[in-house]
Amino acid sequence: MASSSPPESRRSPSFPEAARFWLKLGFLNFGGPAGQIALMHREVVEKRRWVDEPHFLDALNFCMLLPGPEAQQLATYLGWLLHRVRGGLVAGVLFVLPAAILLWGLSWTYMEYGQVAWLAAVFRGLQACVLAMIAAALLRLGRRVLHSAFHWVMAVWAFVAIEFLAAPFPLLIASVALVSWLAGRWRPAGFSLHQAATMDGMAQLVGAPMRGRSLKTGLICLTVWWLPLLLVGTALGWQSVWWQQGWFFSQAALVTFGGAYAVLPYVAQQAVTHFGWLTLPQMMSGLALAETTPGPLIIVLEFVGFVGAWQHPGSLAPLAAATLGAVVTVWATFAPSFLFIFLGAPYVERLRRQALLQAALSGVTAAVVGVILHLGVWFGLHTWWPPAGGLDLYAVGITAAAFVALQWGKWDLGWVVALGAVAGLGGHWLGGW
Repeated sequence: MASSSPPESRRSPSFPEAARFWLKLGFLNFGGPAGQIALMHREVVEKRRWVDEPHFLDALNFCMLLPGPEAQQLATYLGWLLHRVRGGLVAGVLFVLPAAILLWGLSWTYMEYGQVAWLAAVFRGLQACVLAMIAAALLRLGRRVLHSAFHWVMAVWAFVAIEFLAAPFPLLIASVALVSWLAGRWRPAGFSLHQAATMDGMAQLVGAPMRGRSLKTGLICLTVWWLPLLLVGTALGWQSVWWQQGWFFSQAALVTFGGAYAVLPYVAQQAVTHFGWLTLPQMMSGLALAETTPGPLIIVLEFVGFVGAWQHPGSLAPLAAATLGAVVTVWATFAPSFLFIFLGAPYVERLRRQALLQAALSGVTAAVVGVILHLGVWFGLHTWWPPAGGLDLYAVGITAAAFVALQWGKWDLGWVVALGAVAGLGGHWLGGW
């Protein structure tokens, strides 16, 4: 990242000016976490000069320690730096809201018209592209985090544990974190750990953390997070699909280390196999749709909530049930991020200086590589070998072309998704699909 301007050139925006920017960002934040973080750096640090480089990097490093969507958490943190709680709320909500509304519309279109033959072929093409996206993500993450024999062992163990032992994802993450923490104590040199430099400006900005304020903040955030979900359970029943979704996605939000691809196997396993909310092809279609929207990729969970409630509406109309399911899922997925930021931001420097915490999280990130590999194998089996026949060579060809476009052609993700849609439509016209 480019160097920021001198501290004296920084300026503080008004709250309405910042709110307009966060709304604009919500419509433009394509490109996954890396692209979204780069966009915020360019706009907030380099162009507008609202935050200087040290503060931005402090915020980024802190958000990388947290479960959940780091880009949305970074936006929340930057909003908090500028205008405290109201700034964080506006930044975090507007980062997600445009994508949530757009995906709601796409989800309705999928459920209402997805059985039309030509549209179903389009979604099959998108599913084949999803495999290429997973493969590209696997290679990109693997090159970045598998930098020692220990990390390779953690990745292989994660794949074996999920693929062959059906290990629960939360238990896997907890065990890897513990083993990595112990390994960091035993051989810290193997992790290239270092003490993070202290930023005096940040310490002055946030002030000394106070236990009373932290307790109050935690209680308020927990109440805001859980009260709507408890009201849903009270009004609609503790066995209703909406309470199950609220409870499940609240748990999933606490183990979402390594991005959306890391938690998707766990979500797919539970949503498809355990709860029966949707089928695996529907899950893959939702992932493809989420790739076409701005915002964090974890917004795909909204599709899971929408489809699951549409197909299990209880006494409600399908669209009303699905809309409530989408709202509950988005709430349970993103509300914890505000708790993490508002509660943890004052302690950012203390957390960054914990070398053993860095060791534990580096092991978890390595394990995510194995988890993503499991996701690719699972999706690949269902995409390339459909129940109706043998190996689908046309789907294999779409995946290969999409992977080449992503990995070596450096195509934008939106164009790759468009390629999959056109190829799927072509398969329908040629008669194969």
